[in-house]
Amino acid sequence: MGCIQTLHEYQVIGRRLPSEQEPTPKLFRMRIFAPNEIVAKSRYWYFLSKLHKAKRANGEIVSVNEIFESDALKVKNFGIWLRYDSRSGTHNMYKEYRETTRAAAVETCYQDMAARHRARFSSVQIIRVATVKASDVRRPYIQQLIQPNLKFPLPHRVQRPATKAARSLLIAQRPSTFY
Repeated sequence: MGCIQTLHEYQVIGRRLPSEQEPTPKLFRMRIFAPNEIVAKSRYWYFLSKLHKAKRANGEIVSVNEIFESDALKVKNFGIWLRYDSRSGTHNMYKEYRETTRAAAVETCYQDMAARHRARFSSVQIIRVATVKASDVRRPYIQQLIQPNLKFPLPHRVQRPATKAARSLLIAQRPSTFY
């Protein structure tokens, strides 16, 4: 993925090319997270060749649509099932994130995998993304954020003057930053 771009969620539908043995081939639909349509199509053929006996040379893409979140302003809990190739082997994993959209959660997941496990974009495969109810959250680092009376204290507040004219160059006592 080289330079950092925001990920989008695409629905890619494709099939094998029609032949004499199979005049109406079965359609295969996938939800792919990619920075643009070209990468989404490429990832589609990558996953389809692993799941079914189909490849780009004898197949066609029927449609590519970008999927948008219906309530993108609400913070939700997302569970992500993934597999990734490390230096020692292939591992399955389940991770939880708090984000506003599925694409943002997956983007955070890619950044997290790169930071914690040194996993590149090409070595991480997103298997499933699901919205998780607050009661079903498993990870303690997400559970601590869904408490109803959550407060963030402001321990070191420095008072600033309203305007530059109200600023005093010399002040008699030190500022009190604890309230």
